[in-house]
Amino acid sequence: MTAPTAGIAVVTGAGSGIGAATSLALAADGWTVVLAGRRRDALERTARDGAGRPGAFDPVPTDVTDEGSVRELFDGAVGRHGRIDLLVNNAGIGAPARDLDEVPLDEWQEVVAVNLTGVFLCTREAFRIMRTQRPQGGRIINNGSIAAHSPRPRAAAYTATKHAVTGLTKATALDGRPYDIACGQIDIGNAETDMARGSASGALQADGTIAPNP
Repeated sequence: MTAPTAGIAVVTGAGSGIGAATSLALAADGWTVVLAGRRRDALERTARDGAGRPGAFDPVPTDVTDEGSVRELFDGAVGRHGRIDLLVNNAGIGAPARDLDEVPLDEWQEVVAVNLTGVFLCTREAFRIMRTQRPQGGRIINNGSIAAHSPRPRAAAYTATKHAVTGLTKATALDGRPYDIACGQIDIGNAETDMARGSASGALQADGTIAPNP
């Protein structure tokens, strides 16, 4: 694996969509990117797509909802690369559109586990490493959503978790100050990914109409 010129990054949900695009962009700038996601084949596809870039890829199958899996991801990254300079918390899921009183508890818990608990577990491990490594510090970027501020109808679980991520971002930024750990958030609107592609053909709006979203 080639020596990094920019640093060591961990990107979750790196097998597709925004996570894959972020990983490819980082590698183009010379980063070594630890690709985290549930499916090894998807992670390896991202790595193949990035072949020839100045950086390097390290695919690591990971379940961000599992504490042990997340600990292994970060300890393994430090063991192989020496440190972690950047974490991009991108892994996330949606849920079927439902009226609030029809949301099953298991569906709610699954969205919370990935979109919020997964972000917490990865942030906690990155924070632990960044505060003790030398040189100290690092950067954490959370993938939020405009939906946290302007929710779509029948999307309570997704909206609630993304709103909570904003609070976690602010808390992490505050707690990270003494250790040169900065945490920010990007609230992305519709991106042309598998998860959001249906929005272009028509999505339920707050006024009850169905309209395409850009």
